[in-house]
Amino acid sequence: MTLVNGLQPDEATARGLDEADGLSSLREEFSIPLDDSGHPSIYFCGNSLGLQPRRARTYVEEVLDEWDRRGVHGHQNGPAPWFPYHELFRETGARLVGARPGEVVMMNSLTVNLHLLLTTFYRPEGRRRKILMESPAFPSDIYCLQSHVTSRGLDPDEVLVMCGPRPGEDCLQTDDILEAIDRCGPELATVMIGGVNFLTGQVMDMAAITDAGHRAGATVGFDLAHAAGNVILNLHDWEVDFGAWCSYKYLNASPGAISGAYVHEQHARNRDLPRLAGWWGNDPDTRFRMHLEDRFVPVPSADAWQLSNPPILAMAPLRASLELFDRVGMDAVRERSLRLTGYLRAMLESRPGRRYRIITPETDEDHGCQLSIVIDGDATDAFRTIEDAGVVADFRPPNVVRVAPTPMYNTFHDCWRFAMLMGDRFGTPDA
Repeated sequence: MTLVNGLQPDEATARGLDEADGLSSLREEFSIPLDDSGHPSIYFCGNSLGLQPRRARTYVEEVLDEWDRRGVHGHQNGPAPWFPYHELFRETGARLVGARPGEVVMMNSLTVNLHLLLTTFYRPEGRRRKILMESPAFPSDIYCLQSHVTSRGLDPDEVLVMCGPRPGEDCLQTDDILEAIDRCGPELATVMIGGVNFLTGQVMDMAAITDAGHRAGATVGFDLAHAAGNVILNLHDWEVDFGAWCSYKYLNASPGAISGAYVHEQHARNRDLPRLAGWWGNDPDTRFRMHLEDRFVPVPSADAWQLSNPPILAMAPLRASLELFDRVGMDAVRERSLRLTGYLRAMLESRPGRRYRIITPETDEDHGCQLSIVIDGDATDAFRTIEDAGVVADFRPPNVVRVAPTPMYNTFHDCWRFAMLMGDRFGTPDA
């Protein structure tokens, strides 16, 4: 039996792929959890919480040391002063998502940023008040939009338009999304969709969706929680209006890590846009004049959507992570991701008599590193079996196990071990 590209489905081949991989040394930059036997676990949960970059501890301790030695003077002095700390991500954050410097700011958490951005970019007026989103959507996005619409005095049941898969299918069809945009037409105010679907791992055609939304007269934004650090993004060139992402998944920036926000420069430079305001979005030259400045003067960049001074301890791990992404580059990260995920898929689908199926799209442009596996039978018990075997993955009821061979730290050997486990536990040896 051979896999794609003539590869043999054996351990020696998997180890050989790791030895020949120029980016395999990235794994040394991360702390890998051990299983109950003291061996490195098969950590396939980067789609939920990425692993700790080893340098994160150094940067966190640096902040603590500076706070200890300097107190308030750490804002202006030291190796990485706190007053401009968020500016460390101005270029690295922009490169990560295909934006320009000034279009990205790291702040808050994901859903907070979505609310802030919707305050600016969802402007219901007359008939134009509908919001299009995907189904299934991440629950926090649903709650965000429902509550945001309600706060504007509107009825979510009348405003929110859901676009889901066709009957009998697992993933959305781009044509159906575009048709829904056209159908809403002059009633559509905003399109807000997950750039990568949290459940299936499907990558949306963000360029086509943005173009269609703009032709309909709507603003377009994306929840990029499962996209940032996972797939190639070109937010500026696609002319996406706004976006936000968390940094604790593929960006490995600690539990509940600081979020990212993107605003296209045509909007970021527009000081007349409505927004919620706070002192850290104000002109930095007058920020510390305090009571002498009673008018908000937004910075002509995405920084203007900041409300408060940045949480430096929370930003320190993100600094460690984005330095790695910037050093390697998203093109190389993505290329390795496609090889890892393609190998894992081929290995899983080569198992005889398998009692599971992969619902993530197969074509390269339609998936990131996550594979979503539907388990036949008692999926809850099956997932328990997977965990007991030393695999760290996650489960979405009623029957989806999500695994993500993350290119920053997973290996071909991880993929081989997992596929062997799935074949042994959920296959038919004599099939």
